[in-house]
Amino acid sequence: MKAIVISEPGKPEVLQLRDVADPEVKDDEVLIRVLATALNRADTLQRLGLYNPPPGSSPYLGLECSGTIESVGKGVSRWKVGDQVCALLSGGGYAEKVSVPAGQIFPIPAGISLKDAAAFPEVACTVWSTVFMMGRLSVGESFLIHGGSSGIGTFAIQIAKHLGVRVFVTAAACKELGADVCINYKTEDFVAKVKAETDGKGVDVILDCIGAPYLQKNLDSLNFDGRLCIIGLMGGANAEIKLSSLLPKRLTVLGAALRPRSPENKAVVVREVEKNVWPAIEAGKVKPVIYKYLPLSQAAEGHSLMESSNHIGKILLET
Repeated sequence: MKAIVISEPGKPEVLQLRDVADPEVKDDEVLIRVLATALNRADTLQRLGLYNPPPGSSPYLGLECSGTIESVGKGVSRWKVGDQVCALLSGGGYAEKVSVPAGQIFPIPAGISLKDAAAFPEVACTVWSTVFMMGRLSVGESFLIHGGSSGIGTFAIQIAKHLGVRVFVTAAACKELGADVCINYKTEDFVAKVKAETDGKGVDVILDCIGAPYLQKNLDSLNFDGRLCIIGLMGGANAEIKLSSLLPKRLTVLGAALRPRSPENKAVVVREVEKNVWPAIEAGKVKPVIYKYLPLSQAAEGHSLMESSNHIGKILLET
């Protein structure tokens, strides 16, 4: 099969399409012939040599895909050859074929094309596991999303609004996706804006991908019993905070990463997402937001586009 290989850590140009061996399929796995995969920030970190795949995972990039099942392990019962599916991966999506634990596979939501379904697994599992399963965001609460124009952000806006949450985002333009309050992080102080819009109380939950430079500001933006969910460190990993800002308001700081979770843990998340998110997608309440489609051979162009941050939503690669 063909796959994108990192010739050496470095700029997008190190991504090369090469012939490689087909993946092996274990008893509890299925082999998917990939139609599409989607880019994620983690892919760019792996390309730079900063984010190694978990032990035993595919060495190739790609944390989600859609396609058709080509073979199934003897321990798999739910899925069969010919099923059209999408999947959460630990790696390997930038290839013509990928082997996946059966517990990490989704059916294609009704009304969504097989190609576009590749935009959902990673964002849906990340947001649902972090914001809802861990952060307990619930109807009537308020929610601040940093990076509202990203794949994570565009999904989080839609699912939160669907579930009756008031949504704040830091981004240049996002109201067309249903956000209640848009904050231009380049020109506005998001702490002041959040306080002004909540009568000084702050929001209940924050989803943050920036890390260190936003940590104290995020804590200052939370309401009593607020929860800060950190899923990325784009701005840095080391920060100093005032612990006195945690105690009086009973704040909780949560950190989460999806890729290092065990297959058993991922299977739990996948089933929760299928149960709670897939109906919203099928009802048209949550839609795939796709900025650009590129052939797999142009993965380098996709990485350059992602690192420019001049996109809204997901970037897909087609095999």
